[in-house]
Amino acid sequence: MQGRLSVAAAAAVRGLLPSYAGGNLSSLCSWADDVKFRYPWSAPLHYIDTPDRLCNYTYDRDCRDEDGIKGRCVAGAITNYTSQLLTYDGTSPSTQYNLTQALLFLSHFMGDIHQPLHVGFTSDKGGNTIDVHWYTRKTVLHHVWDDNIIETAEDDYYGEGVAEFVDALTQNITGEWSQRVPGWEQCSKNQTTCPDTYAKTYYKSSVLNLFDFTQFTVAELSIPCLVNSSSIEVTDRLLT
Repeated sequence: MQGRLSVAAAAAVRGLLPSYAGGNLSSLCSWADDVKFRYPWSAPLHYIDTPDRLCNYTYDRDCRDEDGIKGRCVAGAITNYTSQLLTYDGTSPSTQYNLTQALLFLSHFMGDIHQPLHVGFTSDKGGNTIDVHWYTRKTVLHHVWDDNIIETAEDDYYGEGVAEFVDALTQNITGEWSQRVPGWEQCSKNQTTCPDTYAKTYYKSSVLNLFDFTQFTVAELSIPCLVNSSSIEVTDRLLT
């Protein structure tokens, strides 16, 4: 999806990526997960916890870490690192911020906030305490949406691997979903970024589509039976 960046944004990305990335931002999009233990302060920036069963998200109440510090959630992180990157002038390195790290954090957190279970109930830690089976493999619901659905879709529908998957998403953007794209590209009130909108949208996805398991026992939660083609379509849209 790097090819959809504006000319200016693409130039900034090339200027900020480390040389070993070869100009490929996607190769480092998992970096923020890799440094969680090196930078433990960053762990709360990957998600938003909301009170159980309230079925809504508000920034002032929910974008806080365990110590109650406001802004310490994925929505606050997106706003922060976007603001940092806007200081990039294309020439001299910033003396105030590490803009390479800001780029890598932002690219990762934009993925996290579009994963429904990164905005979810506090008690189950975003589905991390909900045990399920993915085919014959025991796992947790969070991991199903982080990895298993994507991997299965890639295996079942895209025989050439991730490159074919990306091509299919690109074709959807210019084809089937083209009328939705302008709405995805704009934030209200002339905001530069709108993570609260993303959080509210995908919080609804998690509440309405992922947590209605009251009719099942734990033994019956064999997720491939519950995650159907509509979930694959949702996943495709979340990845764009």
